[in-house]
Amino acid sequence: MKINRSRTLGTLLTLIAGSAISLSFASRALADPVTIKVDQPGAKVSTLLYGLMTEEINYSYDGGLYGELIQNRIFKNPPNVQAAGRGGRGRGAATDPATASAPAAPPPPPPPAPNPIPHWTTITKGAAKVAIATDTSDPINTVALTTALKLDIAAVGAGERAGVANDGFWGIPVKPSTKYTASFYAKSASFAGPLTVDIESADGSTVYATGTVTGIGTTWKKYTLTLTTAANVKPTADTRFVLSGASTGTVWFNLVSLFPPTYKDRPNGNRIDMMQLLADMHPAFLRFPGGNYVEGSNFAARYNWKDTIGPLEERPGHPSPWNYRSSDGMGLLEFCEWCEDLNMEPVLAVFAGYTLDRQAVPAADYPKYAQEAVEEIEYVMGDTSTTWGARRAKDGHPAPFKFRMVEIGNEDNLGSGGQTYDARFTVFSNAIKAKFPQIQTIASGRNIARTTAPDVQDEHHYPNNVNAALALTGGYDSASRTQPKIFVGEWATRVGAPTPQFSACISDAAYMTALERNSDLVIMYGYAPLLVNVNPAYPQYPGGPSYPSGMQWPTDLIGYNAITSFGSPSYYVQVLFAQNRGDTILPRDLAAKDLYVSATRDDQTKEVILKFVNTRAEAAPLDITLQGVTQVNPNATGWTLTGNATDQNSVAEPTKVAPKEFKINNAAPKFTYTLPAQSVVVLRVKTM
Repeated sequence: MKINRSRTLGTLLTLIAGSAISLSFASRALADPVTIKVDQPGAKVSTLLYGLMTEEINYSYDGGLYGELIQNRIFKNPPNVQAAGRGGRGRGAATDPATASAPAAPPPPPPPAPNPIPHWTTITKGAAKVAIATDTSDPINTVALTTALKLDIAAVGAGERAGVANDGFWGIPVKPSTKYTASFYAKSASFAGPLTVDIESADGSTVYATGTVTGIGTTWKKYTLTLTTAANVKPTADTRFVLSGASTGTVWFNLVSLFPPTYKDRPNGNRIDMMQLLADMHPAFLRFPGGNYVEGSNFAARYNWKDTIGPLEERPGHPSPWNYRSSDGMGLLEFCEWCEDLNMEPVLAVFAGYTLDRQAVPAADYPKYAQEAVEEIEYVMGDTSTTWGARRAKDGHPAPFKFRMVEIGNEDNLGSGGQTYDARFTVFSNAIKAKFPQIQTIASGRNIARTTAPDVQDEHHYPNNVNAALALTGGYDSASRTQPKIFVGEWATRVGAPTPQFSACISDAAYMTALERNSDLVIMYGYAPLLVNVNPAYPQYPGGPSYPSGMQWPTDLIGYNAITSFGSPSYYVQVLFAQNRGDTILPRDLAAKDLYVSATRDDQTKEVILKFVNTRAEAAPLDITLQGVTQVNPNATGWTLTGNATDQNSVAEPTKVAPKEFKINNAAPKFTYTLPAQSVVVLRVKTM
């Protein structure tokens, strides 16, 4: 993901709002001819063509796919994470000339001091008195759990309570008949207990699930309990998680965690609804962990994979480049298990000695970080006789993961990174291939003279309007086939926020027809960013600073809040193309410049799979010829995606734009089909 620090979010949104698709309104009485050369099959379609690109942006992992519901669970989020956006919010107010001479109103009282522990607040009932603070005097370990939350209950009477609440990620998602696993470390002094653990409404008036912990001693111990909601609970995120007591004393907490049910019941796993959306994309690979997330804003904030493995108790977390802290609960092993759960291949991006502050490590240190990359690969694919394969087994996964490709860095060709990337790539590639000669290396970008040729080169394209996206559709048709294979690792038509408008999915689909018909060269493709939390910024207290909104970068494929998730129109394009990929490229002849076609053959079923994109504001009749075919089944199945240019899906209307299945009964070696105006159509025709 490219960070343009000189361009504000407001500027980006202005560009997006001003984008428009250039449509032809000329009347067309005659059908456009298109010929599919079934008798002249071309290259095989890459089996890796469609996949996922991911990084920690837009609260993609914490607050998104990763199941953890507690924000700031080890109490290390710095106060500045509360600033909205990259630069925070100003507090000044403009003067209205019409009222400038009016008597000045008394100044408002100053807001209360910011909460010392972001996302944690005190709660009381009745005359109870309580205070919280961070405490580093008795760490559980020196690796990660160095900062505890100290809860001092100074007074609490009969029928009262005092405690601490966490607001989660825009609330705690409450759903009916759901079991939540709560856990935390605790110790106490002069606290008789018991400790009550609740999921309750934000105002405390309704308790949705509750449990009790007794016998909290004077030394650190981990406590785990299950909280279950009733069958008649209505889904809501207007909630909080509460730890409270009814006696005076002091209680310390660390690593406070709350998990809902997860996909395939994995401990420390992922959200079920979002994983199902991803599964429906039939992804062939996952490029992880980023993106800018690999590089980090500076060297200390780089993705240091060794800090992301092992028990959660040993993961300190780190700042992401997008102005919030990453828990690293989604660590290297969890990424690989994500691949396992969706039958994807891992495409690992390794830190290559360059960070987003445009600093490269000294040349003398290149071998050091190349060796770290080699060890990271060994963790993923090494057997248990290797040092890091044995460590993976210790972490709970003895079997190696299937692994074929590694990307060296991310966008290192940009800025001053390009001055050193060739040398860094050579050191990393040589070190990796010396240990793993079967591994293919992927280079960042294509505009660098290579001392060492990569196996694959990664290209990123983010056109800011539909016409710019459509202009890229012919770029690979005449490209040299002697160059390295191409990975379009990041692509999006950036029209719409937080997720794309319908017009963007039209140009995305047109571009994907070009990728598919050139997949002998373009072997992989991923839309980016993949995920976005659609929640807005919200205040820590009335009049105080805001926590960041869920979005730092528009335009994004899948949106979600705490309760639900939805696919954008462009998401459904990815689904249609990946579920109807085909095995062999079929050449096509098409004269029309505002229609786009890709044709492939399913070698097993002998179906011809046709993908059409109509950018016109009117229907487009097609005369379709399946050259070399003598007989087809007249009954064929297809799917169409249509809408108005500015249509968007949302939490309220998750399938406003979604594919609709249709049938035709006139399929033949030559037949006519009319594409709806502004549409994406996939049609499967069975040859006999």
